Amino acid sequence: MLPRNKLPGRRWLRAAAVAAALFTATALPAGAAHAETASASSGWNDYSCKPSAAHPRPVVLVHGTFGNSVDNWLVLAPYLVKRGYCVFSLDYGQLPGVPLFNGLGPIAKSAGQLGAFVDKVRGATGAAKVDLVGHSQGGMMPRYYLKFLGGAAEVNALIGIAPDNHGTTLSGLTRLLPYFPGIGDLLTLATPALADQVAGSDFITRLNAGGDTVPGVHYTVIATKYDEVVTPYRTQFLDGADVRNVVVQDLCPADLSEHVTIGTVDLVAYHEVANALDPAHATRTDCFN
Repeated sequence: MLPRNKLPGRRWLRAAAVAAALFTATALPAGAAHAETASASSGWNDYSCKPSAAHPRPVVLVHGTFGNSVDNWLVLAPYLVKRGYCVFSLDYGQLPGVPLFNGLGPIAKSAGQLGAFVDKVRGATGAAKVDLVGHSQGGMMPRYYLKFLGGAAEVNALIGIAPDNHGTTLSGLTRLLPYFPGIGDLLTLATPALADQVAGSDFITRLNAGGDTVPGVHYTVIATKYDEVVTPYRTQFLDGADVRNVVVQDLCPADLSEHVTIGTVDLVAYHEVANALDPAHATRTDCFN
């Protein structure tokens, strides 16, 4: 949420209400000092980490809209560190005067931030390529980096957890925006990433023009049929020669995760992440993994 002195009155409040409905926050408040302490104490964002022969590529975690580099990954980052990976996470899409809640700036600009961070990780670890794991916007935004910013040469795999690869209608709710003059423009001005993620936006149209994937990158999409944010949930899926689309309920019918929990605490989804990172040693995913 923007600071009070930045709000343009009641028009903003109406727009913010729509934004809140469209994109559920995924983060809990955390200060910068807390962020550094939490990640370091859990073993990730350790720039002295050197990838092993078993796991030769660092894993870069990309948070979702309203998320940050720590709170989105309090479970998954230690999960991967325990399995022997060098794990890193970044903050992107910051807006001036908005602390803690990131992923709000123009997505094309955020993709550039991701590219710079990948270069930093590669430089520190000596790895030729990284693997990317992202939640929500964080599973979709890297595709811009891969497609337009040269990222395909530096990335082995992209694993998206509940990614809004083709935007979202939120069960058709976003289609109401044209009936409320000014709200669409206000969203673009105040929180560009929200407007970029609406199905049919200029950003989504450009991202998917000419195909969903680029050669040389392995893609995995992990979705839940109970997703209430990226709807219909099957729009998360990608088409391409090197794509695996997964629904967690096909692996564990008892999994009730929705959009936020699949990315923050769902061990069924995380086991599929581990399988996608190391497909040569993949094991069966079920309700007990």
